[in-house]
Amino acid sequence: MGKRSNFKRRPQDAYDTPREAVLPLLPHLPHILHYWEPCAGRGDLIDALPFGCVAASDISPRVDPDKFPWVQTCDALSVSESALKTAGADYIITNPPWTREILHPMIEHFSALLPTWLLFDADWMHTKQSEPYMKWCHKIVSVGRVKWIPDSPHTGKDNVQWHLFDQGREGPTEFIGRQT
Repeated sequence: MGKRSNFKRRPQDAYDTPREAVLPLLPHLPHILHYWEPCAGRGDLIDALPFGCVAASDISPRVDPDKFPWVQTCDALSVSESALKTAGADYIITNPPWTREILHPMIEHFSALLPTWLLFDADWMHTKQSEPYMKWCHKIVSVGRVKWIPDSPHTGKDNVQWHLFDQGREGPTEFIGRQT
C-alpha cells in the first residue's frame, strides 16, 4: 500500500479506516457535529464516528446494505454545496484515496464547500506538491502509524495525520503532535 512496499495497491485505495485512527481526531471536533463521509468504503469511519453522519457515499460502496442502507453511490467530486446544505452537513470527514491525482482535486473541491478533515500520509505536507493546498490547511492532528489490514501483524509504513482544510478561513496551520 505504501511507497516503501511491493504490495499491490487495492483498487480505489480501499483501505478502510481503523478506529484507532479516528480517536486522535475526536477532541478536535465540535460537540454537535453533522458531517458527510464521501469515501465511505465499508463504513468503518461511520462506525468509529457514529454521531452526526448525515450523509455518506462512495464511488463504489462496500457497506453492508442492512447496516447502512442510506449510503449513496456517487463520485465525491460531483457533490454540490446545495446537496450538502440539504443534508445538513457542516463538515466533510473522510479517509480519501491517497493517490495524488485523486487526493488533490478532493482537497480543492471539498475545502471550497465545507471545512474538511482528511486522513492521509504525514509526509505529504513536506513535499512541493502540497504547497498550493497548505494555505487552506488550518490544523493537523498527528496519528502515527496504523494497521490498515486487520489480520496483518504489521502496521502501515507511513505515519498518518488528520488535515483540516477550509478555503473560507485564513491563518497559520496549527499542528497537534501525537498524544498517545
